[in-house]
Amino acid sequence: GRVQHGSILSGNLRPTRVTSQWKSTASLYHASKWGMEGFFESLAQEVASFGIGVTIVEPGAARTGFRDAASTQLGAVPDAYRDTPLAHLRAVLSDPARTPGGDPQRMAERIIASIAIDPAPLRLVLGSDAQAILEKALGARLESVRAQAGSAADTDAADKS
Repeated sequence: GRVQHGSILSGNLRPTRVTSQWKSTASLYHASKWGMEGFFESLAQEVASFGIGVTIVEPGAARTGFRDAASTQLGAVPDAYRDTPLAHLRAVLSDPARTPGGDPQRMAERIIASIAIDPAPLRLVLGSDAQAILEKALGARLESVRAQAGSAADTDAADKS
């Protein structure tokens, strides 16, 4: 069997002016996505002995029309919101230079084909943007942890038993 969960990369984005501004307005949304990823990572370990694989799908941006629709729905940004997270998000969504690179048809085909992969990949990365974001974010986290390698054991019990 197989369980697949669709995730989102925004929790993995390295802070920039635009992403940190947008993320500052979506903490509950990101917390729910990260919570689900933790759930599915745990579930993968729990159901593996039953022959059930779990895959977290990590898609990059796809050419689905979402940006155009979202940009239209947001409408004009009032002057009072000119330098706020909403204005920055609106600018990203309406910027034609930020055309998503992902092909939704190819992404769907890859998701379906991944069901036959055994063992199931814990993460299925779709898109070069997703690959770059995940590598940068995970690398930064690992670097942060490794920087504490010398002091981490300072809190171990003295008798080591």
